[in-house]
Amino acid sequence: MNFFDTHAHYNDEKFEEDRNIIIREIKENNIKYVTVVGYNIESSIKAIEIANKYDNIYATVGISPNDLDSQIDLEKIESLAQDKKVVAIGEIGLDYYWNKENKDLQKDIFVKQIEIANKMDLPISIHTREAVYDTLEVLKNRIKVKNSGIFHCCPLNIELIKEAVKLGFYISFSGNVTFKNSKNANKCIEAVPIDKLLIETDSPYMTPEPYRGKRNNSIYVKLVAQKIAEVRNMELEDIAKITLENAKRVYKIVD
Repeated sequence: MNFFDTHAHYNDEKFEEDRNIIIREIKENNIKYVTVVGYNIESSIKAIEIANKYDNIYATVGISPNDLDSQIDLEKIESLAQDKKVVAIGEIGLDYYWNKENKDLQKDIFVKQIEIANKMDLPISIHTREAVYDTLEVLKNRIKVKNSGIFHCCPLNIELIKEAVKLGFYISFSGNVTFKNSKNANKCIEAVPIDKLLIETDSPYMTPEPYRGKRNNSIYVKLVAQKIAEVRNMELEDIAKITLENAKRVYKIVD
């Protein structure tokens, strides 16, 4: 039984001291593939370095809505996206929880990075927080996404999921679906078509129960898969296989 963690941040400083050990351990624990996700120029470069060091790791490059005070060099993102291990542009999107004062800039950079993804024939990885309406408005009315992509750590919002699926996007669930105080988790899990379902950890964040509060890592993606299996009344092995194949499809990975 193998798993695909579609969104992790082994480029984060929280893994600086034991990154190699953790990556070895996750491979030994049947995590077949991991995507290390960039969120600014520095982390995107680091994601590529890690991906090129390990055959089971892929990378994404992008500038997140929470990193627009750092270097916004879209030419650099396009250049980095040419690396053979880069499978998506991301994480990109809108975040009005942390940043309300620069909404127009967020939307502008979001659109421009979708343009890069379209040009490079890559999918996108979307971060959206308290910005559901504007995120959908961009995707519906401002620019057509050529290769669809992923709503990463998807907000537990039924309407968002329905609209995202209509647009051809995949829905990725993280440890938040296991939280005891999580609202709508079961309904949201049930709402995703099986061929659009993905799992992730968002390591080192969003650690699932019963390890909430500890540093997350890709081994715990199994707990997300287990939650989905329970809600959908399916075998864990089937969820593992389906989500792995879905991830390979959206990222265009061929064994």
